[in-house]
Amino acid sequence: MYCMKRKIVVDSSSNLCQLPGVDFACVPLKIITDEQEYVDTPDIDAFAMASAMRSYKGKSSTSCPNVGDFLAAYQGADEIFVVTITGTLSGCNNAARMAAEEYQDINPGTKVYVLDSLSTGPEMSLIAARMAALAQTDATFEEICAAVEEYSHHTHLLFSLESLNNLARNGRVKLTAAMVARALGIRVVGQASPQGDLGIICKTRGEHGALERLVLEMRDKGFAGGPVEIAHCDNEKAARRLKLMIEAIWPAAKVELVCCGALCSFYAELGGLLVGYEDAEAPAI
Repeated sequence: MYCMKRKIVVDSSSNLCQLPGVDFACVPLKIITDEQEYVDTPDIDAFAMASAMRSYKGKSSTSCPNVGDFLAAYQGADEIFVVTITGTLSGCNNAARMAAEEYQDINPGTKVYVLDSLSTGPEMSLIAARMAALAQTDATFEEICAAVEEYSHHTHLLFSLESLNNLARNGRVKLTAAMVARALGIRVVGQASPQGDLGIICKTRGEHGALERLVLEMRDKGFAGGPVEIAHCDNEKAARRLKLMIEAIWPAAKVELVCCGALCSFYAELGGLLVGYEDAEAPAI
């Protein structure tokens, strides 16, 4: 086994609290309102926050970790592998890169790889899991970086949302789209684009139609069985229905359900689902 001490670092939009078998750190983001600051740590009641945000009428924003936060997360490791939320939604990736440069200056001989996931939530989780699996092999730092980079081209994120209010308030989608969706009771199905933007694929009436569309999108984008992570914001019933629908078509699929943390709950809002998966061309370890 490789003798250098390796560490996996993520930000809290990954919904990850731990990664078994490896040294691990999660750096929290914050959700800020005129009334309260929510720190996205494992002990926060993310669903209660999302419920409070539903009736909140004031300003809200998110705040990414600073360079010092990432520096603290890197401590004690010789080789560090970092994956962050898409740079189009947050300054996390930039802060992680600046911290990487400083850490390597302070600790000569150390190496830090920072990947912009161009996504969030369960797709980040899949990438972090691949980092962890590779970090436990005899592969070199450079080999792991190349393998993770290649793998990230074959992971995808879909989402189904009941509300676009917080995305619109923070300039992630057009305000008119959020207003129309709310007025008509429409669920929005979308995806993380190759550029890291959140794009709307279609609008559906009713949850079942949205779940069916998610399955169709997975098939069309090359899913053929394998790992799937479904993150939900207080909507376990729909998450379980989607899991059964996936397994009915792809019995070999390994579907895991997780709860959204605070950051993902803020953007997904109550009832939202985020689906991360890999396509059939994803390389094996």
